Amino acid sequence: MFTAVTAITIGLGIGANTAIFSVVNGILLKPLPYPRPGELVSVMQSAPAVGIPDCELAPADYFNLREENQTFQSFGIWNDDSSTITGTGAPPERVRSLDVTEGVLNALAVQPLIGRWFTPADDNPSSPRTVILTYGYWQHRFGGDASVIGRNLMLDSEPREIIGVLPQNFRFLDDKPELILPFRFDRAKTTLGNFSFHGIARMKPGVTVDTVNADMGRMMPMVYSKFQPPPGFSVRLFEEAHLTPNARPLRNDVVGSLGKVLWVLMGSIGVVLLIACANVANLLLVRAEGRQQELAVRVAIGASWRRIAGELLMESVLLGLLGGVAGVALAYGALQLLLSNAPAFLPRIEEITIDAPVLLFTLVLSLLAGLVFGLIPVIKHAAPKVTQALRAGGRTLSQSREAHRARNTLVVLQMALAVVLLIGSGLMIRTFQALRKVQPGFTGPAELQTLRIFIPEAQVKDPERVVRMQQQMAEKLAAIPGVTSAGFANSVPTDGNNSTDLLYAEDRTYREGQFPPLRRFKFIAPGFLRAMGVGLIAGRDLTWTDVYDKREVCLVSENIAREMWHTPSAALGKRIREGMKDSWREIVGVVADVRYDGPDQKAPTTVYWPVLMSNFWGNADWVQRAVVFAVRSNGAGSESFLEEARQAVWSIDADLPITRVRTMEQVYRDSTARSSFTLVMLAAAGGMALLLGIVGIYGVISYSVSQRKREMGIRLALGAPQMSLRGMVVRHGMLLAAVGVAIGLGAAAAMTRIMASLLFEVSPLDSVTYSAVAVVLLAAAAAASYLPAHRASRVNPVDALRAE
Repeated sequence: MFTAVTAITIGLGIGANTAIFSVVNGILLKPLPYPRPGELVSVMQSAPAVGIPDCELAPADYFNLREENQTFQSFGIWNDDSSTITGTGAPPERVRSLDVTEGVLNALAVQPLIGRWFTPADDNPSSPRTVILTYGYWQHRFGGDASVIGRNLMLDSEPREIIGVLPQNFRFLDDKPELILPFRFDRAKTTLGNFSFHGIARMKPGVTVDTVNADMGRMMPMVYSKFQPPPGFSVRLFEEAHLTPNARPLRNDVVGSLGKVLWVLMGSIGVVLLIACANVANLLLVRAEGRQQELAVRVAIGASWRRIAGELLMESVLLGLLGGVAGVALAYGALQLLLSNAPAFLPRIEEITIDAPVLLFTLVLSLLAGLVFGLIPVIKHAAPKVTQALRAGGRTLSQSREAHRARNTLVVLQMALAVVLLIGSGLMIRTFQALRKVQPGFTGPAELQTLRIFIPEAQVKDPERVVRMQQQMAEKLAAIPGVTSAGFANSVPTDGNNSTDLLYAEDRTYREGQFPPLRRFKFIAPGFLRAMGVGLIAGRDLTWTDVYDKREVCLVSENIAREMWHTPSAALGKRIREGMKDSWREIVGVVADVRYDGPDQKAPTTVYWPVLMSNFWGNADWVQRAVVFAVRSNGAGSESFLEEARQAVWSIDADLPITRVRTMEQVYRDSTARSSFTLVMLAAAGGMALLLGIVGIYGVISYSVSQRKREMGIRLALGAPQMSLRGMVVRHGMLLAAVGVAIGLGAAAAMTRIMASLLFEVSPLDSVTYSAVAVVLLAAAAAASYLPAHRASRVNPVDALRAE
């Protein structure tokens, strides 16, 4: 029983650590799956004058850096995309694709499974269009047929020749595209601007990231003499943005800001293992005290201190290894549960496995745990005082104060560590509660069904015809029984489809080199705001007459109106535009603020443009071809409703694939997935800490009572009330808990500050959380102490004295 309890206790701690280390190892520690991954860098820049710390590259930057660099072996730019596949005899399909220049795949240095990579000729806009398949799509669509090379695939109503297939183990950062397409930029038509592309490069041998940044700093001013500004802009305007190089290891972009969360979780789970070790150390102390006479006899007949210490340590190490075996089994089950849910915010999730490094980590952890909880009994009992221990065979010797002090110290440590973990999980619970109370700016997310479509230019060229088709689809969706409203826009809140740009106001003056603030741009159709449940603060919504007549009108969010004109009503009639040469557009409405980036982010200052305009972003005619429909219905999310929605869209055009079919509740829940994951993990750690802490208190009090049985009998024989005995025992447990809680509160106040970036509207020193944790732990300690106290108060004095 002792071995089983010890192995399970240590197994819980080691299993939790193994599971979290598997995640840390897969995401943070494993090298990227490319040859010599340390040579790969993400090529970005910063625009401090415009307030953009991470500014992407423009096509002009690509040509300039490719032609002038002295530090890259290969260099290219890329972007996420999606493509519509038709003409295969199957329903139209919208798949994820990746647009790249020729140097991107060269930089990754991965050879194709069959066929070839892109060449500079594939990047030429006058050459035939080509495409490369990923292994998964090749298997799924073509059954792994090698003769697929040379065939044509109809993408966005245009044929593309299949020239290659990627190997099975190929991963592009954390993206999972199914097709790879060449960008085909025309250098002769390239102008400055359009900062929308990610850069990637492989450094030459011996080159460092600092050297790359220095080389980029040398090259960047050259772009202004090589390329002309777009209409309505001057070279001076771009120079005043003060673009600076911002190259960094490619791994940084893959992992993002998740590293801090994972290390916080790793530290928290490590504390659970320490608590488990303290618990087992207490068990071993009790066991070693019971073996004092045996150890003393062995010393008396010549056993050395080293021999006894070695045996005790060997026993504890073996217990640690048993716990390690149990821990691996627990970790395997926990990882299967995690991977089956596949949180979208976890990058490199396919790298998370229990592999050789994880098993080595578990082995080392098991050995260390065995040594940690085994050292305390060794120090206390490996060299027993022979005479005193042999006399302990008599029944009159009570437990030494030193033995009690050692066990009490371990319990105080357990309680202090449990306080730290419970406060961490309590702060995350408070954060989650605060997030749930946030008003996102729209209503009824569970009743909102969203679905996305894209109308390629090769399929429908006329911009107005595109919008009329989209309007007809919205009307068909609105006609479904039970639907109260439907509309469309380029994005819905928290779906990540964002556009940001400078916004100029007619009643503001801008000196040379001064830039207005960046604003979020949304492109909406009439009725979208009503379908989303977004309120109008002042003015009116867009109308279809506004759209088709291309009237120069727009709407703005309330926070823009208050920032620039102090009141929403004062914004009405003001005129704004995106570019220096674009048309001025009159503000006809002010929209309530919407938290487009999630409940933990402030509502961005947003401009709402019509989905069809003239003279916008340098285009004579501009139309939003990729739109998401928002349909409000009580049947949202049900399969029957989704089938009706698909048929409504396909009744207008049966060749359009429908993607991202989700309710707004699902979309919005995904935006809090990271906080939910952190909450669940910390809550699990806190729960284990609380359980182990209660077990520790109960164990110490229960053992203390068993050793004081004679004393309790004498007290009862002399007339001590049972209530008095119960109070004495409970006070002992409460004293240990109170000391541990006090130490833990101080430690938590110092350590939880590292969680500040994970919290939302909650202070790391939140008094409610600290008070609640203290009360819960003290109440748990009182409950854990009461059972042995009750047992002590019911000792029969005659039996207790007869036992002596």
